Amino acid sequence: MANQENISLELVYVGDPMCSWCWGFAPVVEKIDDSFTIPLRTIVGGLRPGDQAEPIDRMRPMLAHHWGQVAAASGQPFDLGGLDRTDWMYDTLVPDIAVVTMRSMAPVETLRFLATLQRAFYAERIDITDPDAHASLVSGFPVDPVAFVEAIRSPEMLAATEKDFLEAQWLGVTGFPTLLMRDGATTVPLSLGYAPFERVAERITNLIEKNHPDAAAGLICEIDGVC
Repeated sequence: MANQENISLELVYVGDPMCSWCWGFAPVVEKIDDSFTIPLRTIVGGLRPGDQAEPIDRMRPMLAHHWGQVAAASGQPFDLGGLDRTDWMYDTLVPDIAVVTMRSMAPVETLRFLATLQRAFYAERIDITDPDAHASLVSGFPVDPVAFVEAIRSPEMLAATEKDFLEAQWLGVTGFPTLLMRDGATTVPLSLGYAPFERVAERITNLIEKNHPDAAAGLICEIDGVC
């Protein structure tokens, strides 16, 4: 196996906890993370944070349509009763901050926590825009619930989240989910929007075998049988 010390590869996943197609993509990106030894970093893009939030009453028909599409394409569960809220703003800022907070406290758990938030919102009708709801959502994660909720409300985590938004813009991301591969100074799109695992995995494998053939056995789990 070639020495990988001089290979600078990174997968960058840009999504949002309240993006329905990101929930559909959750099993795909999890399997990608399991199938390659390339580090995967999750950043939040900010779907409708803060002053970009919209009332659920205005969005309900559109969301119901998208949720149905995502369920059909991905098989992910949705509880449409979650759209019955009234006087509620579709504001993604708090869950965005929560993902960044988990990344700061337990980086290896970031992707799993993102999926936990998505399941809570889409399949369990939990209001993840409420900071206090996150005390129970971090159950099973190696963080203190009280400290976690305090951090969500902190200016430091807000600033860190806003940096994520800026990085997503700098990367040229215009929609979610987006999966990129960074290879040194080069950034290559792997998936712009939802795509099945096989298509994304084939794209990654082809890039590895083309650009780093000597290291492929250590980067692609199916080649060496282990990760």
